[in-house]
Amino acid sequence: MIKKTLFFGNKASLTTKFKQLVIKTENRELTVPIEDLGFVVLEHHEIYISIPTLTKLTANNVAVIFCDAKHMPTSMLLNLDNHYIQQELFRNQVNASIPLKKQLWQQTVKIKIRHQAKHLQLLNKPFKVLNYYESKVLSGDTENMEGAAAAHYWKNLFDFNFKRERYGKYPNLFLNYGYIILRAAVARALSGSGLLSTLGIHHHNKYNAYCLADDIMEPFRPLVDAKVIEIIKIYPDEELTTTIKAELLKVLTETVYFEDSKSPLMVALSKTTSSLQQCYTGKIKKINYPSLWN
Repeated sequence: MIKKTLFFGNKASLTTKFKQLVIKTENRELTVPIEDLGFVVLEHHEIYISIPTLTKLTANNVAVIFCDAKHMPTSMLLNLDNHYIQQELFRNQVNASIPLKKQLWQQTVKIKIRHQAKHLQLLNKPFKVLNYYESKVLSGDTENMEGAAAAHYWKNLFDFNFKRERYGKYPNLFLNYGYIILRAAVARALSGSGLLSTLGIHHHNKYNAYCLADDIMEPFRPLVDAKVIEIIKIYPDEELTTTIKAELLKVLTETVYFEDSKSPLMVALSKTTSSLQQCYTGKIKKINYPSLWN
């Protein structure tokens, strides 16, 4: 089931009654079933949200995303007790061997590069060297084929001179916003699969609470890139407007493709994180990543 994403860019009051989210603004009042929600993005600094509301949202695995004064998502509230065998799953994740983590990272990097190559191909840009880089990815990507592929990908992706930077010029801000939303979606799926986002398979940073989300989101990044290219062809704005944010949020409902099925990204992420959980238990050996394009 596709869950709804609610974006609040103006002053509002959010409370709960029974199993409904009660939304009050200056002009109206409405209710939304909490079970229908997947994400709530809180951007305005005069939004009121009650503690019981936050509790009910997180109990239903709704990712609540908070934005800073620059209107960029900066933090997120997730459920930490979302699976019936939570303790066992945590134990498997904590005890995962180094060779297993390296193999999972190898799979992840190969799929990421494959998706980057396909994206360039769809844009009629040079892509074949990425197929070579993919074939050379070793366990743990010890030769950093991910970095080599990224250098080629970003050099050729846009029809103008572009440098990918976290705090760089247009359209870096669009990319950053899309990646943050993607990261939130992956973190939500990991939580639903009973996994800790803090414990990565490759990313390791004591100041980062979402290392595993940063790992698993990598193959999905080209979906955000494609959406940004679509946006800059339609909208002349170089600022991150509310309209552009709404367009970037649509990435969550983009269709992706498994071998025997297709589904919206939001649903597909749960399949991917569930397969990762099974890798930790030893039931399977590969993460089930979908293809981003058919």
